[in-house]
Amino acid sequence: MNIYDILFWVLSATAVGCALGVILSRNPVTSVLFLILTFFSISGHYLLMNAQFLAIVNIIVYAGAIMVLFLFVIMLMNLNADVEPQKGQLVQLAGVISGGVLFLVLLAAIKTAVPVTVDKTSIDIGLIANLGKVLFKDYVLPFEISSVLFLSSMVGAVVIGKKEDGVAAKADA
Repeated sequence: MNIYDILFWVLSATAVGCALGVILSRNPVTSVLFLILTFFSISGHYLLMNAQFLAIVNIIVYAGAIMVLFLFVIMLMNLNADVEPQKGQLVQLAGVISGGVLFLVLLAAIKTAVPVTVDKTSIDIGLIANLGKVLFKDYVLPFEISSVLFLSSMVGAVVIGKKEDGVAAKADA
């Protein structure tokens, strides 16, 4: 067993343990902190796969920006178990059914997955230049479609969040 195997198993155990901590924690702030640790573990996996760019982007974007935003929203909402409405049996049943369906889909995906062999002798496999070449040569259409999707979601968020001045003025009159 070499150092990469040991690091892989340590990072995997950390990622699975922290992911379970996200799910099983009763405190939302603790769940967010466990999620940040999960993202750091996943970034460690990216580093083991020689994908330095993905590791840094994962830390900056997810652990840095989005999780801090989640943490601020949770702290501002001031969630208390006393005021939280209790979920009915139908909602709990729907959650169990949807979780079971997701589990079956994941099992089917794992069953039909084909292992991919990668030449690990190439040292520059995860560098930004190679990633950009593959992204804009082989996957340019999905990349552009995702950028249009992100743009339309931003426009939708602005439209939903914008106050309608005409309606507010009529209501005040």
